[in-house]
Amino acid sequence: MANLCVRLFIKGKVQGVFFRQALKVRAKKNNVNGWVRNLKDGRVEALLEGEDTDVSTMIEWCHAGSANARVEDIEIKNEKYKGEFSKFEVLY
Repeated sequence: MANLCVRLFIKGKVQGVFFRQALKVRAKKNNVNGWVRNLKDGRVEALLEGEDTDVSTMIEWCHAGSANARVEDIEIKNEKYKGEFSKFEVLY
């Protein structure tokens, strides 16, 4: 399996609906490291690192999001895998 790093920009009703915390829980279950944070424009940004199948599972989850989220669109940018994260964090 190959390692993968992606940066996601998630648009929709994704702030104030426990999206970041739910993403952190899912990332831990799927052995994905990185971080997630709110952006001032109302989107959520996430950086995911891990095995390609695990990262793909996380991207799939992000299309639905947490229970009260309404995801409209996700911009996905592939980045060079560096293995620089040892856990998944919510940034503030």
